[in-house]
Amino acid sequence: MALVGKKFPNQSVTAIDKTGRNQKINLFELAQQEKKKVILFWYPKDFTFVCPTELHAFQSMLSEFEKRNTLVIGASCDTPEVHFAWLNTPKNHGGIEGVTYPLIADSNRNLSSQLGILDITDEHIDEQTGVYTVEGDNVTYRATFIIDEEGTVVHESVNHMPLGRNVAEFIRLIDAYTHVQRNGEVCPANWQEGATAMHADREGVATYLSEHMN
Repeated sequence: MALVGKKFPNQSVTAIDKTGRNQKINLFELAQQEKKKVILFWYPKDFTFVCPTELHAFQSMLSEFEKRNTLVIGASCDTPEVHFAWLNTPKNHGGIEGVTYPLIADSNRNLSSQLGILDITDEHIDEQTGVYTVEGDNVTYRATFIIDEEGTVVHESVNHMPLGRNVAEFIRLIDAYTHVQRNGEVCPANWQEGATAMHADREGVATYLSEHMN
């Protein structure tokens, strides 16, 4: 079920950062209290392959998100202890040493199951024993959520396991939504910061199409 246009779940989860300090965070409340946007990106597993490339890519763009009043938070179903070990593993050993933003440890899968982003291909309950089993790793897909300052989800996307994300696209989306908030205009296809947007009416679209889509 899509969350776009709805409030992000009002739920506290455990997070850890490079200092090793565990903390409880509630992203819905955090966005409102800090008056900041939040980009929350989920990845399947620590100590894997595509995942560290994404975490380093978000780190390399961290200052750009900060300029846009946006918090970056990673998340997976690993435990805080595994996160901390990975945060202290050098790049030349497949680690994410140097990553400074928090990582959610959703090891009980309370939040990821509510978001519907777990890799579960089949569920089965044995009627005789009552045992519940699933097919799949029961870890998250590469899901991304952008949450605005009111705690509302304004973007969500989900990639399959082998498909790494383009971090620059999330910068573009945040720029576009910020433009909408500030100017009351809508952003057409392929819009970039500084480009012409348009008024959401017949005259606006007619003018934009005639001037920009030839």
